[in-house]
Amino acid sequence: MTKRTSAKYKIDRRMGENIWGRAKSPVNKREYGPGQHGQRRKNKLSDFGTQLRAKQKLKGYYGDLTEKQFRRIYAEAERLRGDTGEMLIGLLERRLDAVVYRAKFVPTIFAARQFVNHGHVTVNGQRVNIASYRVKEGDVVAVRDKSRQLAIVLEAVGLAERDVPDYLDVDHNKMTATFVRTPALGDVPYAVQMEPNLVVEYYAKN
Repeated sequence: MTKRTSAKYKIDRRMGENIWGRAKSPVNKREYGPGQHGQRRKNKLSDFGTQLRAKQKLKGYYGDLTEKQFRRIYAEAERLRGDTGEMLIGLLERRLDAVVYRAKFVPTIFAARQFVNHGHVTVNGQRVNIASYRVKEGDVVAVRDKSRQLAIVLEAVGLAERDVPDYLDVDHNKMTATFVRTPALGDVPYAVQMEPNLVVEYYAKN
């Protein structure tokens, strides 16, 4: 399992935004960063700083991916025909852990990664335990029968703070999610503004 280098709430505070839209996020009470210097007045970010922040926010959103993982996904997006930023979002949303999270089978993207790694999920009837597995249009992702009554699953299904996007066809009675189509940026229900164009600019210069 990929080592998480920072706590999920710390990511929120570092960004100064509630990036997953969670009711429990500390940013709802304190919008400054963590640590003893968190309340210092922020200087205006340079172009580089703005681009770096956009990259860190997007990378953090998908479970705080490592730089190596994220750069590899970006390099693949760059090779695809079309807008690189849009392609990047499409590839990130096709990750199995992202689909499990979007389908509301678990409450957080971090839980989704662990849920997949522990073998609770199938794709087209076959068990898959690789969080970065890339689903294709028409693939059916399901929670295994013996895992459907887990507390984490029952909690997630009842969450009111987020909705299932329309590029997934989800049946919570059967605990299945069909990946209907690869989404564009405007289709993805981010709680805050994501700027993949700035991520593209960052990697173009570095």
